[in-house]
Amino acid sequence: MLGAGPAGLAAAVTAARAGARVALIDAGDRVGGQYWRHREADDGAGHHHWQTLVRLRDSLPQLDFLARHTVWHVARTGSAPADGGGPTEGTGGGIAVPAGGGGSAERTGGGIAAPAGGGGSAEGAGGRTVASAGGGGSSKGTGGRTVASADGGRPAKETGGGFTTRTSRRGFGGDSGGGFTVHTNRGEVRARTLVVATGAYDRQLPFPGWTLPGVFTAGGAQALLKGHGVRAGSRVVVAGTGPFLLPVAAGLARAGAEVAGVFEAGSPAGFARSPLAVLGSPGKLAEGVGYLKTLARKRIPYRTRTAVVAAHGDDSVRSVTVASLDRGWRIVAGSEREIACDTVAVGYGFTPQLEIPLQLGCETRLGADGSLIAVADEQQRATVPGVYLAGEVCGVGGAELSLVEGELAGLHAAFTTVGAEPDSSVVTVLLRRRKSARAFAGAMHAAHPVRPGWLDWLDAPTLLCRCEEVTVGTVRDTIADLGATDARTVKLLARPGMGLCQGRVCGYATACLTAAGQGREPTAADLAGLAARPIAQPVRLGDLASG
Repeated sequence: MLGAGPAGLAAAVTAARAGARVALIDAGDRVGGQYWRHREADDGAGHHHWQTLVRLRDSLPQLDFLARHTVWHVARTGSAPADGGGPTEGTGGGIAVPAGGGGSAERTGGGIAAPAGGGGSAEGAGGRTVASAGGGGSSKGTGGRTVASADGGRPAKETGGGFTTRTSRRGFGGDSGGGFTVHTNRGEVRARTLVVATGAYDRQLPFPGWTLPGVFTAGGAQALLKGHGVRAGSRVVVAGTGPFLLPVAAGLARAGAEVAGVFEAGSPAGFARSPLAVLGSPGKLAEGVGYLKTLARKRIPYRTRTAVVAAHGDDSVRSVTVASLDRGWRIVAGSEREIACDTVAVGYGFTPQLEIPLQLGCETRLGADGSLIAVADEQQRATVPGVYLAGEVCGVGGAELSLVEGELAGLHAAFTTVGAEPDSSVVTVLLRRRKSARAFAGAMHAAHPVRPGWLDWLDAPTLLCRCEEVTVGTVRDTIADLGATDARTVKLLARPGMGLCQGRVCGYATACLTAAGQGREPTAADLAGLAARPIAQPVRLGDLASG
């Protein structure tokens, strides 16, 4: 399992309970992802569904949790289990390995994209390798276990197929005899079945002054608070679009920060167009009302159709300009005003972390929020045999949806790997819950779209790519003078997305700016051209040489 956020954790525990040998891989120190990011002695105060985390965490002894494992590549090492059910002969058992990286991902620009493990290595005598993360002992499987085909057909003997995950330290034991190899910073983990639950990270829209110290992503500000008990600043402006702004503002206020205002570029009134989806998720509705009550109690202004369009300061942010927006997000003339602050937390939704699915050749498409998402079927299967997807990689929808999809992925991955047939009544309930949660997510995205008028906020000197210091003007000139018609060509000619973040920060904006130059909306191909990364995370030269 790649990723120990809600989706990956639920998938791992479910698969382990079904009898699969599971390696849960995450770059963090502990399970929970961004949603349940917490400190060592955290008692759950301020967290939602904390008891769900406690229950899942108590099941960790049933599996191998590989913490601080950064996945930089996953490769096929053979033919993975077939989707369609005839029996095929093979020798080994297998592991169901979640692949995701953590909840609404670390929302600071670099999410988790790899196995998380930290234990010893385990070798399967029948050609199955289960572990290899760090320094513990090894355990050996007996091999010869019967597994089922992924489509729910007759049980089939395992093939020699699987995946290889590249980590970054050598020394993982044994050969899996095929499957997938996961390459991490601590060695290789091999598995027959892969569950990718790598989560998402903050989607960022540039504006003049956005690179000043003191300008945070909304997820980054929340991560500091949850993970370290540190508030991002003393006087904070929270801005962007989407319901995630509310818990960020409420959390900062509870921590003692003065929140100068919450500025929502869209309008939550859009939820009124989907009343059934909203009424079908009463818990979400109550949660939102609770945050609004906190803002009212703290006397924090909440303004809709308003955005931070510029930040000002020399060595750090000292103030921001906020302006009213029309329905297309163009600035209403004369509405600009300046607000003093030392911190800005900005969030415009999230971008699914798709490095691993793209490496494996999984099919992708545009999601309801305009982000690139990976395609999964009713059983959470990707379009690549042996790969399952869960959580935000399938479309951002929140922790409850991630938990349901993780459980479904775990059930079906275990069926593929060890032939543990899911209880049909359990699956029926999960499918009903997923439908309801996905409907709410669709309503949320419809109520909080990113409108193209934000591009008008940008002047030529505004940095688009902060890593390579590429300005908006440079990209516009590349389109107008050099004839670039797609984001990948712009990347090759002007270098946005070629820096340390690999396009995670500027990729969406580059795609939008390029598409606007052609008079169109960004396509899945535009986004995929900036999201595909042969090496998913920074890796040492020695690991590349040894791999």
